[in-house]
Amino acid sequence: MRNFFTSESVTEGHPDKVCDQVADAILDEILRTDSDARVACEVCASTDYMLIMGEITSSVKTDVEKVARKVIADIGYTDDGLGFSSDTVKIDVRINRQSPDIALGVDNSAFGGSDDVYDRTGAGDQGIMFGYACRETEELMPLPIMLSHKMCEKLARVRKDGTLPYLRPDGKGQITVEYEDGRPVRIDTVVLSSQHDDNVDTDTLRKDLKKYVIDEVLPGKYIDGNTKFYINPTGRFEIGGPDGDSGLTGRKIIVDTYGGKCPHGGGSFSGKDATKVDRSATYMARYIAKNIVAAGLADTCEVQIAYAIGVAKPVSVLVNTFGTGKMDDEALAQVVLKEFDLRPAAIIDALGLKLPVYRKTATYGHFGRDGFAWEKTDRAESLKKYLG
Repeated sequence: MRNFFTSESVTEGHPDKVCDQVADAILDEILRTDSDARVACEVCASTDYMLIMGEITSSVKTDVEKVARKVIADIGYTDDGLGFSSDTVKIDVRINRQSPDIALGVDNSAFGGSDDVYDRTGAGDQGIMFGYACRETEELMPLPIMLSHKMCEKLARVRKDGTLPYLRPDGKGQITVEYEDGRPVRIDTVVLSSQHDDNVDTDTLRKDLKKYVIDEVLPGKYIDGNTKFYINPTGRFEIGGPDGDSGLTGRKIIVDTYGGKCPHGGGSFSGKDATKVDRSATYMARYIAKNIVAAGLADTCEVQIAYAIGVAKPVSVLVNTFGTGKMDDEALAQVVLKEFDLRPAAIIDALGLKLPVYRKTATYGHFGRDGFAWEKTDRAESLKKYLG
């Protein structure tokens, strides 16, 4: 059976990603001096304007406007003539403290008299979280999203290193992969669009993006004579970033995760500290799924974890190996419950989630990248005992 699957990615200059990066940079700045802070920071942006809002409870005071301006400059929005610049953008800060009702549930879990410290931190909200891993790439990620990320990351790199100095920060890419009996066999369609200066002609732009971006990152074994390339298909893309379209945290959650190959519970990540299970439990679900696949217990694995607000232990755990498991999915779910502590405080400790590691997650995906604790396969060896 043949079918096609498409995933997209965006560059750091995309308006939604500008907001994600600002939110996570604020979180990191706070965690550097107050690792127990509670942060739920949202950001939106438009022409010459940014609103930073949400709830932050911390023992330190952070200059969030200063943090935001530095992120905007780092991305590359430093030209006053582009309608959105680090020096001239108006930044409106509307930050409150965390609701005491939410804090009550997190700080005083319904632990029923347990003296276990991990029982005393409840989930910051109800919700469902998913993790996924498969053997399509060495990162144990779906091929379409990994190629889309690598293409967009390369697009940003050739702008920043001066290879293509006429590029501007906004951009996006999309890859369609053809599958045969569940295996990726070829790239059917490549879409790449980049913001650019007004002094470059479209033909030059298309040739350069093909040569310096697409040809550099897409594996030749997946390209054939029928692969279609759409490079800046509308021709011109001069107006971009928050000046071209408004931005908002959490609008790229499919880009952030698995490109649509796995369900998403709906909660965004950026700007949230790890007591929010939207973030921490999603990271743990990826960690579990990746270690299961790395151990050889399945070729594809999807993990769902669900929580109730104020309750430490999850209300359900579901494992789906899509028929590739070496044991029954229900039995594998019991293995997960036995081998992994899914209480929020335990997840935070296991994955080091009080550290300021979050801004790096806000571009090119939260998964499939080196340097994050949830990407380690350090539990795979111990899980192999269940292969028998």
